[in-house]
Amino acid sequence: MLVLISCAKTMASRCSVVVPEVTVPKFEAEAVRNALEMSQYPVSELERLLRVNTKIATENCLRFHDFCSEENHPMPAICAYTGAVFKRILPKDFSVEDFRYAQEHLRITSFLYGLLRPLDGIKPYRLEGDIRLPEKGGVSMFDYWKPLLTDCFIEEIKNSGGVLVNLASAEMKDLFEWKRVEREVRVITPEFQVWKDGQLKTIVIYAKMCRGEMTRFIVKNRIGRPEDLKAFAWEGFALDESRSTNHHWQFTLFP
Repeated sequence: MLVLISCAKTMASRCSVVVPEVTVPKFEAEAVRNALEMSQYPVSELERLLRVNTKIATENCLRFHDFCSEENHPMPAICAYTGAVFKRILPKDFSVEDFRYAQEHLRITSFLYGLLRPLDGIKPYRLEGDIRLPEKGGVSMFDYWKPLLTDCFIEEIKNSGGVLVNLASAEMKDLFEWKRVEREVRVITPEFQVWKDGQLKTIVIYAKMCRGEMTRFIVKNRIGRPEDLKAFAWEGFALDESRSTNHHWQFTLFP
């Protein structure tokens, strides 16, 4: 069983977590080229492309310029991202065995690096999937990565038992030929919703926290069979069998 989660927009500047090893990303060469292309943009253009304020654009301009510096040491991906999902995964209290299990069974999407293992060493950056780089023929990062990632992603899922637990945000499907993925392996997408005012609603922060908690649950309990995921429960969220299907598992918080 393989688990997929999304990268986060926010990243740490350094990492103090002790990990068993730091590995090299499969697409590190592509990441370096991507970063070098992004380093050509001035702050004003990064503001527009990344849809951020001047402070964040300036920070990332410096990141891209320093990307290849020897003083810019890579951090393990699972510790580098600081969004809500990763805060709930809480890798700082992982054991060596937890890290090694995650390395085999968890993958993280990245618009700069493509697809990452938890211990792959990465450097701080910010990038969006709809950015189009001239040196790549003007295609979006989604379309740039799709032919590079799809085959190897499907192969990794098959090597992990042929089941993917998709805990990534919906837009990340566009990094792959998703229909092919669904044809060739079993994809299970857990959904987390709140019952409010007589209807089910997705509260984004709750959904992110649940994705992180489920990822942690899988790693800490060495979950290898998807059926064992049905036991997941957190802060009142629990499986709603009546609203679940073979490919979409509904976890609901009832009032």
